[in-house]
Amino acid sequence: MKLCQGINYRFRPKSYWAETDPLSAILGNVTGENRRKLILDYWQSGRIEQLDIALLPDEDDEDTRTKLGGITPSFMSGKFLPPELPGEIEIARITLKSTTSDVISLRARPIPAGIAYRCVDEYRAGFKLPIPRSTAPLTLKELIHQFDRGSLKGASRDKKGGLSLYYNWLNVVGDNHESLRHFTSISSPIYRQLHDHYEEIYSDWLKQCVEYRAIRLFKISLGRKKEQFPE
Repeated sequence: MKLCQGINYRFRPKSYWAETDPLSAILGNVTGENRRKLILDYWQSGRIEQLDIALLPDEDDEDTRTKLGGITPSFMSGKFLPPELPGEIEIARITLKSTTSDVISLRARPIPAGIAYRCVDEYRAGFKLPIPRSTAPLTLKELIHQFDRGSLKGASRDKKGGLSLYYNWLNVVGDNHESLRHFTSISSPIYRQLHDHYEEIYSDWLKQCVEYRAIRLFKISLGRKKEQFPE
């Protein structure tokens, strides 16, 4: 795991259920990705009181959902995630720049022995996590481990990077790596530096892909020259 400068990987929230940060409380179980971004924009600009109250509840009513979906399919992002289990909250998510802005949600719920974790998406896929349970909230480093070592059940493991890079690799066609630089993003209202960490990871991924492509093309050109000018 790469450690990026300026990020506190030892950060551990005191609790997932006693969050005193009002922004985290508002975003807690808001599933729609575009609605989360809209709320965040209003919050950061100091205009949260101007936001239409219909956008604040955790679940849209059917009329609001239909109107938003009619504007653009991306407004339906995260709307079909499975409902939370008792006491369960989302602690982080993967968002994809697909047509419908698909979301993969990492959730935590209290159990007698501590905390249980599960990953869900809008297609009811199965996921495996390296840390299914813990006695205390995860550190940022442990949370990153969930994404870097987590996997989609039945998915090919021929590429490194776990869930954090799986969707980039899945959408590689030919040499379209540059178009996938911002395809995947990972964020959390609790672990604020999670997004910064992965921005560096995705930049490094693209750089490595471009370098590998250049080496591959160079080797191909050498092979062609040998065919034209045999020794």
